[in-house]
Amino acid sequence: MDHIDPICPFDASQYTGTPDAEPSGASIPVRERIARLDALYNAGREKEAGELLERSRAEARELGDWRGELSMLSEMMGHYRRGMEAQKGLQAVEDGLALIREHRLGSTVSGATVMLNAATTMKCFGQADRSLPVFRHVARVYGENLSPEDYRFAGLYNNMALSYADVGDFANAERHFQLALRGIARCPNPENETAVTLCNLAELYDKQDPEDERIGECMEKAWENLNAAGLPRDGYHAFTVSKCIPSFDYFGYFLYAEELRQRVEEIYEGT
Repeated sequence: MDHIDPICPFDASQYTGTPDAEPSGASIPVRERIARLDALYNAGREKEAGELLERSRAEARELGDWRGELSMLSEMMGHYRRGMEAQKGLQAVEDGLALIREHRLGSTVSGATVMLNAATTMKCFGQADRSLPVFRHVARVYGENLSPEDYRFAGLYNNMALSYADVGDFANAERHFQLALRGIARCPNPENETAVTLCNLAELYDKQDPEDERIGECMEKAWENLNAAGLPRDGYHAFTVSKCIPSFDYFGYFLYAEELRQRVEEIYEGT
């Protein structure tokens, strides 16, 4: 048993074992749906994106395509985080974890990646203590199956760090943010993710000492990354910028924040 406290237990054995065979019947075109989803996000059409996800999940369920349903549930977790819809986001978590338990996918990379998304959603909606044992399980699965250089570790460490920060374990939070930054640096076009992680790190330093000079260093580096030469100013960049703006506002970088708000508007107006 892996757990933080008796209230939020996590028994990894419920999720692991011999994975079920792939669904044998009709299935939804997952890649096509995700491409359509990305196009809607790039155009700032969040409501339509949510409707597409709900229809696609319902279609997969009707077909008995549990793999497709799980893919849509994973996307729904991210969608509801974007819109800060806690009830729907946590329900997607429960439904996704139930499918992973049912089909014993917890020791596979694909299953662990959905669990990473679930843990991130738990943290987003105030369940950081519950998320940490899930993150640690994902770290074990990734460690057993992926190269240490794999880009997926960066996302894992960044989100894990946020949960550690929420429960007050600042040393582990900083360690995982630094691991995330090292992992992001090895990825192609790392600037968006680097900026977000630097903003997170600045907020972590602020929680411990608002006078820490590293706060300003992180925010200036985040600004540099958001303005890196050749960085595409597309829908994903707009989403990233939107995540960083509150940090620039909070730390008094009001001119930077206003310029970034205008950038987001221009990106969405141009799509």
